[in-house]
Amino acid sequence: MSEIASAPRISVVVPVKNEAPNVLTLVNEIEAACTPLGPFEVIYVDDGSTDDTAQTVLKARSARPWLRLVKHEVSCGQSAAVRTGVQAAHGAIIVTLDGDGQNDPAFIPQLVAALDDPKIALAAGQRVGRKGAYKRWQSRIANNVRGLVLKDGTRDTGCGLKAFRRDVYLRLPYFDALHRFMPALVKREGHAIAHVDVVDRHRHAGQSKYGMFDRLWVGILDLAGVWWLIRRRRRVPAAREII
Repeated sequence: MSEIASAPRISVVVPVKNEAPNVLTLVNEIEAACTPLGPFEVIYVDDGSTDDTAQTVLKARSARPWLRLVKHEVSCGQSAAVRTGVQAAHGAIIVTLDGDGQNDPAFIPQLVAALDDPKIALAAGQRVGRKGAYKRWQSRIANNVRGLVLKDGTRDTGCGLKAFRRDVYLRLPYFDALHRFMPALVKREGHAIAHVDVVDRHRHAGQSKYGMFDRLWVGILDLAGVWWLIRRRRRVPAAREII
């Protein structure tokens, strides 16, 4: 059994809502992937679940000192859950993945290894073998439009598997759906991005909490806002005091 360190190198943040049946399998997979990497912690952020998600995480925590639980009293959305987890994290490197089991934790070491290059602040998973023709169609439309507008060089920003530097993330402007615009905003701050192909899986149990048309118009507004932020970016002067 892994021991939690006072200052883990890696914090894995898992935003969840009503994912009780998927908790234990995913926790075991994360443990297997992260144990060879050194000290780590896993933070489940329960985004206002109405099932037994929180109780299942607490039960799993009894034998895993590195497992933590933070709970939103009401659902605030995936971006809010990710931010809550990052704020609570002790590690300098953050890894995120969805709590439904579709993101395979086996790719975590590759994502973390990409950050060995100090110029890279974000390693973004890029899904291959996406399950479901409808989901592929959704992603193709969203990613093509985003790529044309933002020119972020990223094929798939909707993949939950990401590794990034905590300090860089906390300097990004926060808004709902931030997780879908991270490549463009990280590039805006002057950092490089790495891309890692990851295999998409079927969810272990339950149904997707997210769809395309219920966020279409909000997504268009977000896209316009991020485009404006990029256009308004100005060089930050390097300054030092003369003594």
